Amino acid sequence: MSNLDKLLSNLKGSGIIVPAEVEKAMYKVEIEDFTEHDSSGFYYDRPVVFLETPEGGVKTISAPHMIVTLLHNLELEAGQHIVIYGAKGGYISALIAHVIGEDGRVTVLDPSIDVIEHISNNLRGYPTVNCQRISDLEKISLPKLNRVLVTGQIEKLPEWLNEGLEEGGFAIAPIGDKNSQRLLKIEKQSEELFETDLGSVVFGPLDIADSVIETPSPSEMAELIEQVIELMKDAQIIEEEDKTKLYDLVAELRQLPDDLPPPEDVDDPEDHPLLKLMVEKGEWFVRLWPIIQSIVQTRIASYDSPSDFEEGSSHSDFIP
Repeated sequence: MSNLDKLLSNLKGSGIIVPAEVEKAMYKVEIEDFTEHDSSGFYYDRPVVFLETPEGGVKTISAPHMIVTLLHNLELEAGQHIVIYGAKGGYISALIAHVIGEDGRVTVLDPSIDVIEHISNNLRGYPTVNCQRISDLEKISLPKLNRVLVTGQIEKLPEWLNEGLEEGGFAIAPIGDKNSQRLLKIEKQSEELFETDLGSVVFGPLDIADSVIETPSPSEMAELIEQVIELMKDAQIIEEEDKTKLYDLVAELRQLPDDLPPPEDVDDPEDHPLLKLMVEKGEWFVRLWPIIQSIVQTRIASYDSPSDFEEGSSHSDFIP
């Protein structure tokens, strides 16, 4: 049994719907053609990095369970024109191109010229796929939008998408903040938009520039620690003394100016008030920090991880 055979078998065994035409396309499109990074995790149902920028931005191709879920809900048919907002390395575009056939068209829009150049090269063998930077939208001849797939976190549909949907057309998009979104099917009926909730998801930002990790502001750090305190309380893994110290730290963080420049932007980061405050807390905070990091780090769900896969298991939410 090949790695792809095993992956698809496990997805189906976990209750994921894998449309026959999508499965057929997955046997024609090799993930290795869309990234120069290690792609072995794909076969364990994990996201795969396809591009990193010098500034620290990272973009991934979604985990297979999310890909097949998105394509199932797109209701693909031969001859359609599909618009994809957020490139995802070109892999999803290639799958869609196979499903909708030679009479179909795929338009891929992305904010990043680096991403567009990357996927244009990957998709050079797909004449029905057109890749464009979103800033060039006015130069692009888009049809009335019938099927739109948004592959990165957005807080709401952009105006061009909202207004461009035709009657009966719909967009599938992860709507929410950077930590949590709902995967929504947003359909236009009688000039109104109606939402169908497809589940909880955690997508990265649509623009690779927004994926660069920056040091949180004092208020963001305070909010983060408050969330962690509640999680640790629920899990019963925090002592009362440590909880009190963390709440005291939250209070001190809220007293710092929130418009401080990031530590990496100052001449001597050790003199930055935020870092100095953390250092002053000493050993007890250093001891708790790994626990805090492990709690807030998004866990990538997998249907076939050697360490956590269970036959017949299912997941309550979707992680791309």
